[in-house]
Amino acid sequence: MPSTELHGKVALVTGGARRIGRAICRELAASGASVAFTYRSSGQQAQELAEELEALGARALALSCDVRSAASVEQAVAQTVAALGRIDILVNNAAVFESAELATLDIEAWDRVFETNARGPFLVARAALPHLQAAAGRIVNMGSLGGMRPWATHAHYCASKAALHALTQSMARAFAPRVSVNAVAPGFIDFEEDRGALAGRLAERTPMGRNGRAEEVAAAVRFFATGPAYITGQILAVDGGLGLV
Repeated sequence: MPSTELHGKVALVTGGARRIGRAICRELAASGASVAFTYRSSGQQAQELAEELEALGARALALSCDVRSAASVEQAVAQTVAALGRIDILVNNAAVFESAELATLDIEAWDRVFETNARGPFLVARAALPHLQAAAGRIVNMGSLGGMRPWATHAHYCASKAALHALTQSMARAFAPRVSVNAVAPGFIDFEEDRGALAGRLAERTPMGRNGRAEEVAAAVRFFATGPAYITGQILAVDGGLGLV
């Protein structure tokens, strides 16, 4: 149900055009926020989402941005403030997910994952920080169960998300008391294009008996965006208990 919890607030979501990012944008807009979101290669999906959010009554802004580039990030932050007036909430969602055998993993693949998953959130948070401090705002970083549990064929991804979890807690200390910083760490989230034997096996292993939904991850983001500012430096697993197995 639509709410007004975030009325008057402005959220910037990186990688918002697809999958979990799209659900986060919808959730924040439904809670009353104006939403700017970045995309890199999903231009058509970004335009469709902007139109969808505007149909809900929210102000929406789709921004082409490469979070690996400081100049691109600074431009996206400036465009958000110019169009929407402020930034209260930053969601660092843009990420690369890849699998590879560690013994044969090449340095290009390692760097490709880290520059989006770890350097990107650093660059965006750094650029947005003055606006977040002015607003006593919130940062929500999108971590992963992979940053808490090692996956043998995803070492570079797991390491990048573990780095993001550590960065979250460093930010929480460095940016306090004006800005709260937390992370949401999803487990396996159900998308139609990912359904297959692995998805079925993970659902069977998960204590809650199923895989997660993007909307459940988005609700966790909304919690950190609207909950007590005193909560900071936390990594919240949204995994149905899979991390306990």
